Amino acid sequence: MGLKGFVEGGIASIVAGASTHPLDLIKVRMQLQGESHLPNPSLQLYRPALAVNSAAVGNVSISQPRVGPISIGVRIIQLEGVAALFSGVSATMLRQTLYSTTRMGLYEIIKNKWTDKETGNLPLTSKILAGLIAGGVGAAVGNPADVAMVRMQADGRLPIDQRRNYKSVIDALSRMTKQEGVSSLWRGSALTVNRAMIVTASQLATYDQVKETILEKGVMGDGIGTHVTASFAAGFVAAVASNPIDVIKTRVMNMKVAPGAEPPYSGALDCALKTVRAEGPMALYKGFIPTISRQGPFTVVLFVTLEQVRKLLKDF
Repeated sequence: MGLKGFVEGGIASIVAGASTHPLDLIKVRMQLQGESHLPNPSLQLYRPALAVNSAAVGNVSISQPRVGPISIGVRIIQLEGVAALFSGVSATMLRQTLYSTTRMGLYEIIKNKWTDKETGNLPLTSKILAGLIAGGVGAAVGNPADVAMVRMQADGRLPIDQRRNYKSVIDALSRMTKQEGVSSLWRGSALTVNRAMIVTASQLATYDQVKETILEKGVMGDGIGTHVTASFAAGFVAAVASNPIDVIKTRVMNMKVAPGAEPPYSGALDCALKTVRAEGPMALYKGFIPTISRQGPFTVVLFVTLEQVRKLLKDF
């Protein structure tokens, strides 16, 4: 059962991650908007949350219009081409292979071990704890791919002469190791682990709890309707709980540190304080619309695929 859980979770995660990658890319671009250490912040297309509605460049004031995820997606296609929406998809698939396969499989092992053998029940608190453990371990394993994914997704927003232009996730990991050291592969790992613990605990525990409640109340049978309903609930809870950490994680992972220069952020707390101070508290919920827009479809595809894979592999 242990190995089977990893295989089932891995297949479902890779399918879900690849199919919703463009939404994740748009989310990353929105979360990076408003960073003050960029070469020319006034040329950004996106306005900081709760910030002044203009930017002074010399004596000229340039209006910064509010741009939503659809406009950002259209602008990416116009400036970088349709293929840019899938920038970093190789890193996403590697991340899902490492991170999600580990967390999904480990969650099932812990859940089965803690479930009461007589009643078949597992309290919500135990599900949450199982999710916290599984998410933390999975994130530690998958952090290098996560860093590569964020950088590849964000590369298109940098000036042409400053882009990293990674050819693939392998190229990204290789160059990061050579140019910045092995430790760069685990940059932001504390944030990644914290976010993964919150996402996994809220997502998997909510899905199981809502699904069990629907079945116990007899609202629907154990079919796709129940799976979709429980998935949307799980996706919404996970998005609300994780978005602030996700914003900070994205910025820390994406920051460029020149040799001998002081990094833009000294750590997660410094990044959070600078972000709130410069852009307002709602900056921590930048990218929430694409986050929930991605978490919804991602979670639905994840669990619907997982349930179907379980049916296919039930005799193995």
